[in-house]
Amino acid sequence: MDAFKTIIPNIHKEGYFFIFIFAFISFILGCFATPLGVIGTILTLWCVYFFRNPDRVTPVGDDLVISPADGLVQMIVKISPPPELEMGSEPRTRISIFLNVFNVHVNRVPATGVIKRLNYHPGKFFNASLDKASIHNERQSVLMETKDGQEIAFVQIAGLVARRIICDLEENQQVEAGNRFGIIRFGSRMDIYLPDNVAPLVVVGQTAIGGETIIANLKNDQIMDGEVR
Repeated sequence: MDAFKTIIPNIHKEGYFFIFIFAFISFILGCFATPLGVIGTILTLWCVYFFRNPDRVTPVGDDLVISPADGLVQMIVKISPPPELEMGSEPRTRISIFLNVFNVHVNRVPATGVIKRLNYHPGKFFNASLDKASIHNERQSVLMETKDGQEIAFVQIAGLVARRIICDLEENQQVEAGNRFGIIRFGSRMDIYLPDNVAPLVVVGQTAIGGETIIANLKNDQIMDGEVR
């Protein structure tokens, strides 16, 4: 039992319905043909794996920005934040993390502070790895303010097969870095907008771990010739 919990420590509440459906269909298929039942069982186990909700050890530090999602750091660009958050049009560093169907999809708050604004934007379902997904896809945008008054935005973006974004945050809610706050089903992307002139501590192609990987330090507020000072 302990070994099982090590592999799948916990299941997100959003997963129980899907796991039941997968298991029920597998049973029905198995009644007609054993090979179909085997395939259904494999898919059911994948569904359990997809909705896993592991514990994480979050680094401690009010100046740290922690990855809000598991996945591949796909893009780091300077771009204006989502207009619905009313943060102005000045470009900020955006880190985009792509989640494939094998990543943990439970999302976590990237810093300690207070939630200032929430906005749900209905949209399309382009492949989340495409840059246009940040603009055209369904998304949930969140603006938070850190303890020292800096603004960080993070955006849950639905992907090609994702069809629902869950965000349990509320405006004026006090949060801590690493707190679970939602999930995206299935395959998706997370964008994080850093405060002006804060340098990222991750690189494109790096694998980030939600709630553990440090993606920025708010004290690193000077960027000169691509280097942090």
